[in-house]
Amino acid sequence: MSLVQTTQEWLVRKRDGRVVPFNVERIETALRKAFRADQGLSADAILDEGVEKEIADLSRIVLEQVSNAAGSDQGVDVEKIQDFVEMQLMRRGHYAVARRYIVYRAEHAKLRALRDPAPSELAERPRLFVTQPDGTKRPLDPKRIERLIAEACQGLEDVCSVEEIRDEVLKTLFDGITMDEIQRAMVLAARTRIERDPAYDVVTSRLMLMIVYREALGSVPSMFSLDAIYRDRFANYLDAGITAGRLSPDLKVYNLSKIAAALQPQRDGLFQYLGLQAIYDRYLIHVGPKRIETPQYFWMRVAMGLAMNEADREARAIEYYDLLSTHRFISATPTLFNSGTLRPQLSSCYLSTVSDDLEHIFKVVSDNAKLSKWAGGLGNDWTNIRATNAHIQGTNGQSQGVIPFLKVVNDTAVAVNQGGKRKGAVCSYLESWHLDVEEFLDLRKNTGDDRRRTHDMHTANWIPDLFMKRVRENREWTLFNPSDVRDLHDLVGKKFEARYEEYERLADEGKLKLFRRLPAVDLWRKMLTRVFETGHPWITWKDPSNVRSPQDHVGVVHSSNLCTEILLNTSQDEVAVCNLGSINLKLHVEEGKLNLPMLEKTVRTAVRMLDNVIDINYYPIEEAKNSNLRHRPIGLGLMGFQDALVAIGIGYASDAAVKFADESMEAISYFAILASADLARERGPYQTYAGSKWDRGLLPIDTIDLLEQERGVKIDLDRSSTMDWSVAREAVAKHGMRNSNVMAIAPTATISTIIGVSQSIEPHYKNLYVKSNLSGEFTQINRDLVLDLKSRGEWNQEMIDALKYYDGSVSEIPSLPDDLKAKYLTAFEIDPKWLIECAARRQKWIDMGMSLNLYMMHPSGKKLHDMYMLAWEKGLKTTYYLRTLAATQVEKSTIDVNRFGIQPRWMKSQSASSDIQIVRNQAALPSSSSGSASSPLDQGELPPTEVKQCLLDDPGCEACQ
Repeated sequence: MSLVQTTQEWLVRKRDGRVVPFNVERIETALRKAFRADQGLSADAILDEGVEKEIADLSRIVLEQVSNAAGSDQGVDVEKIQDFVEMQLMRRGHYAVARRYIVYRAEHAKLRALRDPAPSELAERPRLFVTQPDGTKRPLDPKRIERLIAEACQGLEDVCSVEEIRDEVLKTLFDGITMDEIQRAMVLAARTRIERDPAYDVVTSRLMLMIVYREALGSVPSMFSLDAIYRDRFANYLDAGITAGRLSPDLKVYNLSKIAAALQPQRDGLFQYLGLQAIYDRYLIHVGPKRIETPQYFWMRVAMGLAMNEADREARAIEYYDLLSTHRFISATPTLFNSGTLRPQLSSCYLSTVSDDLEHIFKVVSDNAKLSKWAGGLGNDWTNIRATNAHIQGTNGQSQGVIPFLKVVNDTAVAVNQGGKRKGAVCSYLESWHLDVEEFLDLRKNTGDDRRRTHDMHTANWIPDLFMKRVRENREWTLFNPSDVRDLHDLVGKKFEARYEEYERLADEGKLKLFRRLPAVDLWRKMLTRVFETGHPWITWKDPSNVRSPQDHVGVVHSSNLCTEILLNTSQDEVAVCNLGSINLKLHVEEGKLNLPMLEKTVRTAVRMLDNVIDINYYPIEEAKNSNLRHRPIGLGLMGFQDALVAIGIGYASDAAVKFADESMEAISYFAILASADLARERGPYQTYAGSKWDRGLLPIDTIDLLEQERGVKIDLDRSSTMDWSVAREAVAKHGMRNSNVMAIAPTATISTIIGVSQSIEPHYKNLYVKSNLSGEFTQINRDLVLDLKSRGEWNQEMIDALKYYDGSVSEIPSLPDDLKAKYLTAFEIDPKWLIECAARRQKWIDMGMSLNLYMMHPSGKKLHDMYMLAWEKGLKTTYYLRTLAATQVEKSTIDVNRFGIQPRWMKSQSASSDIQIVRNQAALPSSSSGSASSPLDQGELPPTEVKQCLLDDPGCEACQ
């Protein structure tokens, strides 16, 4: 008789005294779990043949030991069998596996003690106590923990395991633990399983809501009592916030019964976990460490703050609340932070021009500090400042140029962050003819004199069209000292070109002493090299930003803002201000197309909310108040564009996506212009309306021809439309405009996270990745992809492992069909030309700009040149980050990479180069894909691992949104 057959007669004595038949598979299962844990594999991962053979050998040896002790009818003690396993693991050199096995035994002993024990175990059961808020202790009730988890899993039991989460939580408990710590342990246990199925995200968010309710409401209400408690305690919340100095007493002027009755607590369920964690960490009003706001109190507080000056404030507050709480439109972060508070600084962006005067230089630095304190993102134009070695009349000395002052700006941004809630954030702009521009390009480098580096400040090139034409034509470019050519700063288009060439003649004649000449392509090469190396300075264009500006009659746009979407006039007397908010485009797609009536309703309400910001806003400096009240600019943007494409069923890299980008932005523009004209009828046009492009009958679509005329270069852009624009033209002509500028597409890094949609106009970053922000690191999985995979029977642990291995890409997973791969291309798999084409179609409808990130998996000099030249040729006003692969990747230690057999593209070696090399022989260069005459940069590939740009998941990217 074989040993295995003999084991059928053996008995095992359990810990509760029961005697049961011996089962050899239990030993093999325990060993497999220990080996998988040691290798970091998932619970159902397949072990390789060598490990399985070792498990078989270990089991056989353990069986031999058990056979020597199996003669008694009392059975072999289960603990003794586990001792045998432990001993053999050690003897055969599997020390790490043995440690895992020991931990496994200890954890399960703890779980047995905490779960329902048998009567014989009661006397030995360890007693754990929970520390109460008053310091007293009560016995831990594991059943209560299980009930809370079960409540969070309600309706999802077929996917989410209550027992798994419970056991994970029980493993972490200790004597004296607090209820807060228990609830956070539940959140963490559920959160680690999100990658398995988005249903675990729902469970995690429900558990997170329990934490919020316990703090804000004093208890965790049941679903039957939530509505009543929510509404009953709303007035108490306001009283607590006002007493603590966190909320404005003006909120009490509302009919609070009417407001409270409008609250919809069930909308808390619209949040995904990461969004809920974000508002908990940074948005919900707190007194000390305790949050006094629930999510719906938060939305209502923002709405009430924005409706304060309305005639029927209750009706308007409820209207705004409904828009916010259903996630159809979200105001920008400063508005969410400060609406309804004692200091309602609700604006997002401030732009200033620095004069060439020491007193004004440090006034701007002081203004930056004041604006940053109240959560404003900053854009400074430094082109006026005289260059290095320029003459100082007052002291008869020589200037140190602009760079030392920028170092002061950098350090100020670090010292004065955004209200202690986010990093201070500022971007400095310089025109490309400034004599210090080459040092400006080096500001973000990690080498060189650190006193002339600004590691925490963003930078951007403000490039005239003439420079781009000189690059295309391979001509020379002249750098000037601003104090010698003072009018260049305020000139654009053909006037700039004529005056610039006149200054070049004066330099040639010896009438200008301080200048330098170099090939334009050399400077362009350095610009692109620095963008490649450091992500800065960003590439933005002066002429399209000005020629297409509605406000060209009262000033000049000297720079953009922190995120390159705001384009407003600035001067010594005016600091431009913009007030932002974004439409959730995803929610406006129904049955595969835009729901235009819903979109119109959303846009009209959103424009009114943004216009209200201007009058309610707290202005830290007078120049900002003057500018905002005169011109009343707002920036209505969008987010969830990629999600909208998925809802329609098309991929980003397609003509259909370009068409949708065009038509969706046209609709937003159409409704926004009508809404502002309607507000002008009700409230009057903005002060400087007379003489504006609006007043002259020029809408954004009409200004493309003006740019083409000024540039003298054809702009290859589809100018077609689908809506009856005569209606908008007639409304503007009859009523004017309430706002000088109406549209700008911001990055929405944080507010898109709050409502769980794709950022702004971004493609999906990855389908599975780890997002890092100021709240921590969070696994993100593409829910739509999971639903598609489930519908095709493809969602399983093997697919999760494949997504991890291929770094969130589906393109190289053999089992998936091509239509799914096209639909879920990630940002680095999409040719940048599609992003630029979509952006160009939007730009034709927008009176300001957009934060356009560009992605490149394997950059080369030629690719960068062609990409940015194409953006300019298409008439774009600005670009934002050049993105490369993030350093924070999904953990791959839980998969067996050998199963896949090939290297994904991100692992494949690329030919290396430390710099972008210039090609001097222009005649030998091929034409660029953008249509320019030639490419001045080489075609050598550059490895993405060497690129040091700001990462997509870098917390610093949340600076203004």
